[in-house]
Amino acid sequence: MSISGHILWADDEIDLLRSHILFLESRGYRVTRVTNGADAVDAVAHKAIYDVILLDEQMPGMGGLDTLAAIKSMRPEVPVVMVTKSEEERLMEEALGGQISDYLTKPVNPSQILLTCKRLLERASLRHAKVSQDYLQRFGEISAKLMDPPDHEGWIDLYCELVQYDVQMEGDEGARQILADQYREANRAFGRFIAEVYPDWIRARRHADRPTLSPEVIPRWVLPQLGHQTPVLFFVIDCMRYDQWLEFEKLLTPLFVMEKAFHYGILPTATPYARNAIFSGLLPRDIARRYPKLWQGEDNDEYSRNRHEGQLLQDLMRRLNRSDVRVRYHKLAGKSDGRAFAPVVTDCLQTDLSAIVVNFVDILAHSRADSEVIKELTPDERAYRALTRTWFEHSWLFQALQTLANADCTIVITTDHGAVRSLHGTKVRGDRNTSTALRYKCGTNLQVDPRHAIVIKEPSAYGLPASRRISNYIVAREDYYFVYPTNYHHYLNLYNDTMQHGGASMEEMILPVITLKPRRG
Repeated sequence: MSISGHILWADDEIDLLRSHILFLESRGYRVTRVTNGADAVDAVAHKAIYDVILLDEQMPGMGGLDTLAAIKSMRPEVPVVMVTKSEEERLMEEALGGQISDYLTKPVNPSQILLTCKRLLERASLRHAKVSQDYLQRFGEISAKLMDPPDHEGWIDLYCELVQYDVQMEGDEGARQILADQYREANRAFGRFIAEVYPDWIRARRHADRPTLSPEVIPRWVLPQLGHQTPVLFFVIDCMRYDQWLEFEKLLTPLFVMEKAFHYGILPTATPYARNAIFSGLLPRDIARRYPKLWQGEDNDEYSRNRHEGQLLQDLMRRLNRSDVRVRYHKLAGKSDGRAFAPVVTDCLQTDLSAIVVNFVDILAHSRADSEVIKELTPDERAYRALTRTWFEHSWLFQALQTLANADCTIVITTDHGAVRSLHGTKVRGDRNTSTALRYKCGTNLQVDPRHAIVIKEPSAYGLPASRRISNYIVAREDYYFVYPTNYHHYLNLYNDTMQHGGASMEEMILPVITLKPRRG
């Protein structure tokens, strides 16, 4: 028998409702039973996705209305039915206000519950249909915007809108295909926009003339928090896209009050450039001039230039006249590092500023290319988000943040760059010293179709260093990736449909910055 839906039923007398539950299960529903509000909240936060929640109003401990509020803060879209002993006016007001989808008066009979669940599940289908309808109505307006591209703030708004449709749209594969096509059209226009304005952003001194870029993340969002007499923890989650953050946000909303903003990642959107820029407060061009020995590293080793981020952060504090700030730096590259860090995360509360680099999401992106199993589990962006959420809700990182939710602190979370699903190859030619990354390359006399890449012939104008071996860069647009003519078809197929970064796409460049403060009751 196919599953008609998954119901969570919270009632302190749940054992007395066994016949009702058996009736629902005989009609194809899966029913999860809990006996109190706290367990209901925990189930919603950690264990499964529920289609309908039945909630007893009067339970010992955490009552029905408090449980309702906690559930709605995490999953506002899930229909909740309040089961009460009396038909009170305030419950009608809750229903009219949208907090509860319906209420039933005890004693309830199985058929009554079945009809209510069926109606609400049909409502969920209608809601998904409405999302598709709303998007199709907006399609023309979005297309018109792309004909006359917005400014940098408008691009953030447009990207967020497209992500929300992508996250919320279910079931209508026709509408999803239209959205995917428009997403690519938007990234095509975004690439043209970046190619046109990016050198102006690098030259501009006034912040009003450009967005906040990677080097300004700490001065703008971290430094102001250091004046509040509470410790600040600054997490940089490598390679985190905005849609992935939305999955994390669902789990963190019950624990923290959040403020959300965005910055633009610098080009190339790759770890050696963007993350060093965050910790140093400098463009790569200026890092190479100020720290020539630190910048030295193998061009083909993406991580060799990121060994000195702690020192760069200390120097940034001095340049910002904050030598009084006690700073700690942690790089958590693997699960063993994270598991060792989570139990002692409160040690960070003894330091003014703790910077923590989390590499797992980047590892996941690379694993999708290297592992057939991971690629099979994540055939598209929806599955990729789902896998990221599964990792996060069972991770040491979520455990550490749950611990910090009970402390007096401020947390700032961001990323150095995102990643894009690379679906189209384009030929590139260069000498033997050309870097090997798939979405950007640096070298001499690089040749590529300019429709598929931003060709940078004057690195300094883009805030990038030049040397005898590096006189120009190319940065992929849209979802292109670079392939050499030698064994072209082999490498074209090898890297097709992999998650890559380094290029100029909305997913890689428009990056969330979230400030979290514990709710603590």
